[in-house]
Order: sequence, then structure tokens, then C-alpha cells
Amino acid sequence: MLPLFSCCTDSSSAGDALRRHQERKLRMLRFWRDGAERQVAALEAAISTLERQMQRDGSQAQG
Repeated sequence: MLPLFSCCTDSSSAGDALRRHQERKLRMLRFWRDGAERQVAALEAAISTLERQMQRDGSQAQG
């Protein structure tokens, strides 16, 4: 069974493990950010389309 804490390992391997953990976390956070950016882009496009439709419909009603 592996120990929960790496108290018995040397500092270089503990440092390497920390670095790998931080790199995995960074990749995960970037993945989440990319997904959020896609969602924001989709929302912006939907808002823009709706605003154009409202302007078009408003000008047709007046004309």
C-alpha cells in the first residue's frame, strides 16, 4: 500500500511530484477556460443575432 503522504521520499522526487500535479492542474484549468470561452462566444453570437433581428423587425414595423 502506498503512503498517503510522501514523508519517506527524497525532496527531488517530492518536488517532481508537486510539479507534475501543478502541470496537470494547469492543463485542467486551461481546458475549463477553453470550454467557458466557447460558451461565451456562443452567447455573444446569439445576442448579436437577436439584436439584429429586433432592429430589422422594428424597422419593418415602422416602414
